[in-house]
Amino acid sequence: MIFDLDGTLFQTETLLLPAYHAMFDTLKAEGTYTGETPDESLILGSLGMLLEQIWQRVMPDADIQVHRRADELLLQYQIDRLRGGEGQMYEEVAATLAELRRQGIRLFVASNGLEAYVKGVIEQKELAPQFEGLYSAGEFQTRSKVDLVRRLMETYGVNTAWMVGDRPSDVEAGLENGLTVIGCDYAGFRKEGELEGAHAVISKFSDLLTLIEP
Repeated sequence: MIFDLDGTLFQTETLLLPAYHAMFDTLKAEGTYTGETPDESLILGSLGMLLEQIWQRVMPDADIQVHRRADELLLQYQIDRLRGGEGQMYEEVAATLAELRRQGIRLFVASNGLEAYVKGVIEQKELAPQFEGLYSAGEFQTRSKVDLVRRLMETYGVNTAWMVGDRPSDVEAGLENGLTVIGCDYAGFRKEGELEGAHAVISKFSDLLTLIEP
């Protein structure tokens, strides 16, 4: 199974939103951004995209230097808060992953986030031993999740798998790579129709265990 991170394993808003507001406070203090902090719905609705795409939606009028500074600050504030114990996994994630591993299923993460963020979440939440590989667009500089998942599959010799995620990019990555797609419908970030094409949709993470029963 190949998992997305934000909105699938990790309850992103519990970490992201405090860091998001701190980031804009710093940008304003530095004089690199003026005006009101963009509404939280803009960044929450952009989860699953590459960071450059996110900033184009959140602050389209800012130049590229501001976007790159936003990358640095958001990562810094999220990692700091992770180390302070903030941020939550979804209910039953740890127990479900442990049971999947017990059944001999190989587990991976494929996320469009930055490397330090993706690995930081998994390590700080003590889930690293469950995963065979943690892949991020930030580490491999892939242009889409389709490419990221393909690279993971080639590296680890994965021929068949389930792609588990909550965003259209996850559905696309799974279908384009010939995988079974499980859509996660519990984060609340998506719009109607974004999981269209998924082979099954779950309303809580532990439902995965019922799907793999004979």
